[in-house]
Amino acid sequence: MAFPSIFCCVKGSDRKDQRKKQAWRIFSLKELHSATNNFNYDNKLGEGGFGSVYWGQLWDGSQIAVKRLKVWSNKAEMEFAVEVEILARVRHENLLSLRGYCAEGQERLIVYDYMPNLSLLSHLHGQHSAECLLDWNRRMNIAIGSAEGIAYLHHHATPHIIHRDVKASNVLLDSDFQARVADFGFAKFIPDGATHVTTRVKGTLGYLAPEYAMLGKASESCDVYSFGILLLELASGKKPIEKLNATTKRTITDWALPLACESKFDELADPKLKGNYVEEELKRVVFVALVCAQNRPEKRPTMLEVVDLLKGDSEEKFVALENDEMFKNTRPADYNDGLSGAEDSSDFISQEKDVKQEGEKVKEQKEEIEKVDG
Repeated sequence: MAFPSIFCCVKGSDRKDQRKKQAWRIFSLKELHSATNNFNYDNKLGEGGFGSVYWGQLWDGSQIAVKRLKVWSNKAEMEFAVEVEILARVRHENLLSLRGYCAEGQERLIVYDYMPNLSLLSHLHGQHSAECLLDWNRRMNIAIGSAEGIAYLHHHATPHIIHRDVKASNVLLDSDFQARVADFGFAKFIPDGATHVTTRVKGTLGYLAPEYAMLGKASESCDVYSFGILLLELASGKKPIEKLNATTKRTITDWALPLACESKFDELADPKLKGNYVEEELKRVVFVALVCAQNRPEKRPTMLEVVDLLKGDSEEKFVALENDEMFKNTRPADYNDGLSGAEDSSDFISQEKDVKQEGEKVKEQKEEIEKVDG
């Protein structure tokens, strides 16, 4: 096991001091088998390309979630190391906390705090969607909380971190429905002074910024784009890509933009809210979402600006946003027509690809996509 550097550099008494400062610890495989009833199927919370997540209970009664990598490989080992290192470095009330990890034999497991209300995805489109537990106040708190978590990664973590997979299934909800941004397996550190890193494309279709999907240019602005899609999803209850018929899809941005330009906010709101929302707040969320999800990265706000706009801290800045040119035209150049062929039905890019030349399109995208549940 190539242990994350944050663990390797601590020795002797320094290691003891480090452990006092950190809330994480190393778990034994036996301990996690006992906590999850031998990774019993009834304890499974979800499954993805990485493997499965299980609910567990420790000897002291505390509840945990355990991510168990499906198959050991060099790629899985790297994602495991990256996620553990990043989670061990960051502490914020809107980021999922690391409880510890286990690396025995070929088993790779990460232990987190258990989130009783599961993911935002489960409430918008999944097992809890029919229960309508997300009233407008909770949605606003989730929007602001998740924005603050991402802003911490971009502006306060050292070095700065880009998440690269901001989406509804990676926003978890605690017992009070407070947002915790999770899953740092794709995250990247941004060196000081760098505007972006050119990397291999990984993430989820519908949330990928165009400059990242086509050129592999990953930056904080890519997370801003993904967060804009997430905001629209949170406000409207719609999925990022909607299948209109057997041959055509429509993106959430191209459905929402004309309605925002015409101030048809009642049509933008999730029908499950039954009209119970604060129109000025909904308006703010939609405008912020759309300006985040512009095709041109230089025109997107920073996450710090997003937090301020969502909180309504500056009425002057919001008025300027509301009067942006993009909201004066229902089909501006910064948006596509929103329609695409239905053959690209998968939603998760799991196979990496080198992007060596700027301007090169993703010609073999279909071959590099596999469907992943959740």
